[in-house]
Amino acid sequence: MKKVGIIMGSDSDLPVVEKAINTLKDFGVPFEVHVFSAHRTPVEAKEFSANARENGFGVIIAAAGMAAHLAGAVAANTTLPVIGIPIKSQNLGGMEALLSTVQMPSGIPVATVAIDGAVNSALLAIEILSLSEPELEKKLAEKRANDTSAVLSKNKAIEDKYNN
Repeated sequence: MKKVGIIMGSDSDLPVVEKAINTLKDFGVPFEVHVFSAHRTPVEAKEFSANARENGFGVIIAAAGMAAHLAGAVAANTTLPVIGIPIKSQNLGGMEALLSTVQMPSGIPVATVAIDGAVNSALLAIEILSLSEPELEKKLAEKRANDTSAVLSKNKAIEDKYNN
């Protein structure tokens, strides 16, 4: 199975990124985690991205806040799918990171999840990998069924409590 590369621009992004890590672990998907900054370690970020396919990666998740150029810098150096996680900031609440991540020029796509949307980034990476890994599709279907059951249970409890 191909690995998922997870890159964060700063170790301060780890509390958000850990949600993606835990989701990948739950699905048994191999991954590597790195801290590479588009601005402070551009050479290392480029080398990782340019060699990712040969190093067994199938998808890259890039998490960054503020200027959030990491996902775009990664995508510019690989043809693998790149998923950007805009990280919430104190200044503008993550809107600057969202706009930096989602506004890519034609020819360099970056899939972008919600601000701090690490779980969805991992699930999207798993969906991409499931195209060639049928067991992942089965696990995704099981998760959806479990999520549906959980919501319906909560609905039943609310109905029982408030509906006469």
